[in-house]
Amino acid sequence: MIRLLASAALALALVAAPARADRTIAQTAALSAELYLAGLEARDPLLVLAAARLRKSVALSEVARAVDKDMPEPEDIAAEAPLGWQEMLETAEAMAPEDAIITTLAEDIRAESARGVKTGQLYSITAIRNGGTDTYPPMTYRGGEYADVYVEGTGQADLNLFVYDAQARLVCSDTDISAIAHCGWTPVQDAPFTVVVRNKGRGNSGYSLITN
Repeated sequence: MIRLLASAALALALVAAPARADRTIAQTAALSAELYLAGLEARDPLLVLAAARLRKSVALSEVARAVDKDMPEPEDIAAEAPLGWQEMLETAEAMAPEDAIITTLAEDIRAESARGVKTGQLYSITAIRNGGTDTYPPMTYRGGEYADVYVEGTGQADLNLFVYDAQARLVCSDTDISAIAHCGWTPVQDAPFTVVVRNKGRGNSGYSLITN
């Protein structure tokens, strides 16, 4: 019971609080996805609402990116844009259709203005086969500024994320077993970095790649 109350208190705090100014868009998107997945697993609409509140605080622009695939893109699954906050709200409401508190909180999130929404990061979408590897052309990041990339997949995907420098040295990786992955680092100087995504899961997956 104590654990459930703590979870509810945390979720309510996240629903009510504004997004932190020092958190990057990719970090906010990653935290949102983690809360959403935790909410689905626990059947906890408050966690899902918290995820939606965070997801609404970011605005992304879609961009087309070339990607080198070691396997053909799967035809049985579509490329996936990042999950929208509206879908998250609908999921929370469906979990507790008779709960007036959940309904009210969801309506409050819908009614929030766009003031304070973070912008400036880009996302691209594609799909990857089980066991496949996607390698993106080098992207240049500024020295002394925090850089991060974020991958968000679907279903049973286990997406692993790797970042390499111009000398093919590993700079950052996220290989935990999940459909999401995040990497952050601070380049010493302006330099190109290569992003690699590998699907180690049990099926094909669409995914989005978010970069700054």
